[in-house]
Amino acid sequence: MTPLSTLEQARVPGAVAAAPSTWDFVADRLFRAVAKAAAGAILALLAFILFQIGAKAWPAIHAYGTGFLTSTTWDVGRGQFGVLPAIWGTLYSSLLALVIGGFFGVVMAIFLTQDFLSPRLAQVFRITVELLAAIPSVVYGLWGIFFVVPAVRPAANWLHDHAGFIPVFGTTLSGPGLLPAALVLAIMILPTVAAVSQDALQLVPYRVKEAAYGMGATRWEAILGVMLPTAATGIFGALVLGFGRALGETMALAMLIGNSNQLTLSLFAPANTLAALLALNFPEAGPREAQVLMYAALVLLAITLIVNVAGEWIMGGASRRGGKR
Repeated sequence: MTPLSTLEQARVPGAVAAAPSTWDFVADRLFRAVAKAAAGAILALLAFILFQIGAKAWPAIHAYGTGFLTSTTWDVGRGQFGVLPAIWGTLYSSLLALVIGGFFGVVMAIFLTQDFLSPRLAQVFRITVELLAAIPSVVYGLWGIFFVVPAVRPAANWLHDHAGFIPVFGTTLSGPGLLPAALVLAIMILPTVAAVSQDALQLVPYRVKEAAYGMGATRWEAILGVMLPTAATGIFGALVLGFGRALGETMALAMLIGNSNQLTLSLFAPANTLAALLALNFPEAGPREAQVLMYAALVLLAITLIVNVAGEWIMGGASRRGGKR
């Protein structure tokens, strides 16, 4: 008895295998076309946004050139504009927030995925952390003004009095500044880092950890020496996403960072960010200042794109090296 061909199986009632029907071919082609169109629409939307911002910013780009990126003066009356302090404040506050929020986010992911808690209690903590992402940024800003700034001011001023010769403690904290802004920003990116890091750790096969136990590793040796390196690519992706979120945060930083155009290493000094600069100056901007602010928006967009592209490139390289092992 010869085996049935695929077409013959398609004619047998109840057959497990069947040849694709005409409708299956049509649905497959239609889905591919829709998917390609959606991908193309995303690229077209990005190009449209860049074109619109670039067109409105072109007069300022032509007038100020690259000096706009290196100048520290922002004087509307004299027509002098520079965003170097805002670029510095954006990167400085975002990196501080990433260090703080990234550390606690990864620690929380380990705490919630490596059997330190019962599944039900871990789920309660997981939901609580995810709820932090639902709090509006203006609420974070108000909380920072009325709680974080008064809470950290005594310690900040003590550090300035006893270690003021160190540049990062070179000023007092009289109100809004980099440190309160970075602390609040770290809490805001914490849910993103924790959620993606949890997914990365949960994707590591359990047998990998069991193999480490079988070779005599302790619990923490298995976590730090096996689980974290195996999930390193996913955790790095979580940090990139958190950094991108920190770069674009607007309202909370506009309320907390102090909005001062100065270059400083001090954690307690007021500063500025590109997003805060845009939010605070656009409502009352004249035609010339609006063009300059569009230039600043283009700079912020470029920084965000560079960070994400660099992150994707590093993760891709790590994945390729891991696949060759």
